[in-house]
Amino acid sequence: MSYKGAPSHTLLDSMLSIIDERLAMLESQSKLRKKVYHILIETIQNVQNHFDKNLYQNSQEQNAIIFILAKNDDGYSIITGNFIPNKDIANLKAHIDKINQASKDEIRMLYREQLHHGELSEKGGAGLGIIDIAKRSGEKLHYEFKDCQDGNSFFSLKVIVSA
Repeated sequence: MSYKGAPSHTLLDSMLSIIDERLAMLESQSKLRKKVYHILIETIQNVQNHFDKNLYQNSQEQNAIIFILAKNDDGYSIITGNFIPNKDIANLKAHIDKINQASKDEIRMLYREQLHHGELSEKGGAGLGIIDIAKRSGEKLHYEFKDCQDGNSFFSLKVIVSA
């Protein structure tokens, strides 16, 4: 399943509902189905929470976000993407790199530490999303920033969920 366009809560909720039904039909392992669905919710919430309407309105690009869920032989791939200001890249990159370098136990500790001591951002998040995605997937997070030459970049995140 894939989507490319402007996000809306109604649309994304509908997509999640359809995906939940399809996962129930495709996936006999309820543990894997729940893991994929939970990571989907978290990745979509990240895109929604960090979607900047001003970047979208000022951009010539009419495809503000992307979302792809693909089933493969080894499990699932979840890919999301959205525009971010270039000034935010260094912090996001450092955050993901720190998580990718951590062991599973260290990720659990980072999660607990952030849960208990994290501060809410201006967008309302406590910085748990990316940590939770890595913790639940058990895989390294793959990301890329493509410069748009307008002070913004397109950030894409790929999460592998193994069967």
